[in-house]
Amino acid sequence: MRPVSTQPGTLGKMLAVRIDAGAVTTVEVPIPARPRGFALLRLLCAGICNTDLELQRGYYGFSGVPGHEFVAEVVDADAASLIGRRVVGEINLACRDCDWCRRELGRHCPHRSVLGIVNHPGAFEEYFTLPECNLLAVPEEIPTERAVFTEPLAAACEILEQVSIPPGSPVAVLGDGKLGLLIALALNAHGYPVHQFGHHAEKLRFTARAGVQTEIAGGCLPSAAYDWVVEATGNPDALRHAVSMTRPRGTLILKSTVHGLAGIDTAPIIVNELTLVGSRCGRFEVSLPLLDQHLIRAEEMVAARYRLADAPQAFAHAAQPGALKVLLYP
Repeated sequence: MRPVSTQPGTLGKMLAVRIDAGAVTTVEVPIPARPRGFALLRLLCAGICNTDLELQRGYYGFSGVPGHEFVAEVVDADAASLIGRRVVGEINLACRDCDWCRRELGRHCPHRSVLGIVNHPGAFEEYFTLPECNLLAVPEEIPTERAVFTEPLAAACEILEQVSIPPGSPVAVLGDGKLGLLIALALNAHGYPVHQFGHHAEKLRFTARAGVQTEIAGGCLPSAAYDWVVEATGNPDALRHAVSMTRPRGTLILKSTVHGLAGIDTAPIIVNELTLVGSRCGRFEVSLPLLDQHLIRAEEMVAARYRLADAPQAFAHAAQPGALKVLLYP
């Protein structure tokens, strides 16, 4: 490990990945100073997710250092017990003082910044900072390449934090991308019969091995067949299919985050009295045990590994149709 000082004016240089006007580049920048209450983190491993690809396509008008799925080592912190530990970190930096924060809903704090997305440099760099209160230590038994899935798995588990699905109720999952696979695995691990629809047989085999019922989505999908449907295709046009698959008075959970608008006929939603639930980030305390107990061997989803210096090629690989998880290493 290179020596690092957290005193202003004595920090060295590091490599960082940037997105500007849709272009992915690497640049040399100063190692960030560590504010009080924050930890200075040395990247061990990071994952490129669909949100990073959407940022490249123009989502949020983003310009800066992306990356929010990571495992890092704590280099310096106020809490001496954290130094040297492998950690993962919640991505929302809340003000911790507003009404939302007092209700323990810091993920919706109107003053928040978001790691690698909104007003806080992300994890695709050799060193970065996060509040110590955002960090969770990774148990020694969890390999780094499994732990890097903590954030997206937490997003998958958030569904069960938001809605109360009766035990034994079948759940349809649309989409076989990285998040769709984790959603199917998380629901399956909690004992729900999952029927997953996707377009890639090789990816559906990943969840089928865990006991998920899978099906190649053709031109005709089941109509009004499920009380619980999760849309995780990343395709705005798929919302129409998800609506048609949901039974009257059923619940449709929306997971896709895309750049642009999704056109939808609202009449079936209103006539059939559907409940729409937007679902985003989740609590790491829920997802880490699933990884620790070997219930979800997410590292089997890793498709490729690149160095930070090769980030443009890594993003191009991650954007290929059917690509699974692409990892970045310092």
